[in-house]
Amino acid sequence: IVERGFMTQADFDEASMKALSLFEFGQRVAKDHGLILVDTKYEFRRSSDGSILLIDEIHTPDSSRYWLASSYEERFQKGMEPENVDKEFLRLWFKENCNPYEDENLAKILGVSIAYNCQILPAALTELVTELAWRYVF
Repeated sequence: IVERGFMTQADFDEASMKALSLFEFGQRVAKDHGLILVDTKYEFRRSSDGSILLIDEIHTPDSSRYWLASSYEERFQKGMEPENVDKEFLRLWFKENCNPYEDENLAKILGVSIAYNCQILPAALTELVTELAWRYVF
């Protein structure tokens, strides 16, 4: 980015510092809610006065990946994938079970409830999974 002239080194350093600070904040908030913020993206732009601004959403299921903290260590020790709570869970489930764009009724009626019944995610995450299903699948 600096080599190609898109940013000066000073601007890159400032944006990097802001991104790291935001990520540390996001990790603390996630931890308080039993989650691990794994990775995310931040978008910055330059304002008309030359300052660097954070733009777009942050720490949402669209821009971030989260794992369940309660099961992470045990699953890691067993060589298993962490339990995730982001939109990837829903993409994978629908990919294996139906096409929500062609089987709309099946997906809307059964999609999330089947995931609960199969205990793919803990029941405590019902609200999150429901929100993700409606926002990101349908």
